[in-house]
Amino acid sequence: NEPANVLYPMEYARRAQEWAKGKENVRVEVYDWEKLHELGMGGLINVGKGSDQKPCMVLFTLNPDEDEGIRRPCIVGKGITFDTGGISIKPTSGMWDMKYDMCGAATVFGLMEALYETGYPRRVNGISCLAENMPGSGAYRPGDVFKTYSGKTVEVFSTDAEGRNVLSDGLWKAGELDPEYIIDLATLTGAVIVALGNQISGMWSNDDDLAGNLKSAAERSGEPVWRMPLNSQFRKYMTDSAFADIRNGSIGGRAGSSNTAAAFLEFFVPNRGFEEDGDKIPWAHLDIAGSAWGPGSKARSEGENPLFQFGTSGIHVRTLHRMITES
Repeated sequence: NEPANVLYPMEYARRAQEWAKGKENVRVEVYDWEKLHELGMGGLINVGKGSDQKPCMVLFTLNPDEDEGIRRPCIVGKGITFDTGGISIKPTSGMWDMKYDMCGAATVFGLMEALYETGYPRRVNGISCLAENMPGSGAYRPGDVFKTYSGKTVEVFSTDAEGRNVLSDGLWKAGELDPEYIIDLATLTGAVIVALGNQISGMWSNDDDLAGNLKSAAERSGEPVWRMPLNSQFRKYMTDSAFADIRNGSIGGRAGSSNTAAAFLEFFVPNRGFEEDGDKIPWAHLDIAGSAWGPGSKARSEGENPLFQFGTSGIHVRTLHRMITES
């Protein structure tokens, strides 16, 4: 619920580092503006370069010295601390609550705190992809093409489809950790709210077992999810670009737009060992655009599930804590 003038990308990073101080089994690493350029993290760089508050990536590791050689989970969160839409600017009615566009990254931080406080003994990685999407003079533009951390190129259809851009770098970085599975969380699309309302998160996955385990943990935590389709049609809608490997907007327009957004993310989930014919790392995407915060006024939230009353819900901290600790 912090306003964006108080909580911006490097302030999130500072708070994460402050939290980790004195905790021997917690490691926090920050990729700042210079490090992002050194690594070529074009998704974060391009989304954040229109703002005076520069982007960063925050990497959490709980119990970094445990389970060496054993694959463990990695959780990735979208952290747009304020989203104007950039040059593809939002109207005021669609912008006033965009301080909440970092709720995926908030869940990553909250999960790490919860696992630490409950004494979870195994290694878990978290990655938060943080930027402020502003229409400054240095902002990226519709029609631009940029290279992501993976080396794959993205054609910008809309600067307001920024969450998927920052996650492209986070997902590829997660793949470098050779995780047991990757789960990302993002306030990604308005379309998922149209489809599922404000109390159910959309879920997409490339792995039936992971999807089943995640759905079970979510239901038992009172944070329901609904599995959505991910197929060749939606993938084609995103990869049909004459200028880049993929577009950040669908040639199908608004049709199935939460599904095409998930197809974009899937494009950046690497195979094991980054081998062309390797097995896909199990991955699930949670679109929490509806479930991350409550209805638009205190009056409208009366009588609602307490989790989804006015303000942020902390959605899926409980789900992921349950899933990780019970596995």
